[in-house]
Amino acid sequence: MKERGRMEQLWAHEKYRVMFHSQKHYNEIREVLKGAASYETVERLIMEAIKVSPTKGSMMNAIDHMWGYFRNCSDEDEKTEYRRLKEHLLEGEVEAEALLYFLAALSKKYHEQYLLNSSIIKSYV
Repeated sequence: MKERGRMEQLWAHEKYRVMFHSQKHYNEIREVLKGAASYETVERLIMEAIKVSPTKGSMMNAIDHMWGYFRNCSDEDEKTEYRRLKEHLLEGEVEAEALLYFLAALSKKYHEQYLLNSSIIKSYV
């Protein structure tokens, strides 16, 4: 596989985990990928990003992006559960992992391969 393909595969695997930790790094990596970046540069930026402690805002941004895969196909009970978990996360009553487990379950149910292959969801499947 050519380097560009390897970079795109790495980015697809890690992008939601990067977004979960750092929107700044997410934006930086997207810009770097528009140019002639090396695989090593992208990999280094990803490793830097996941060292950043996630904020409630960065976690919710990533979770909302992943929820977008299910917004139209989920049933009313799933939509209600998503809103409930999101509210509890924002109030500090549950950890982000509760939402990640939920999204992992939806990924399996709806055969959402892109998310099933992402590093942030893979550990919850």
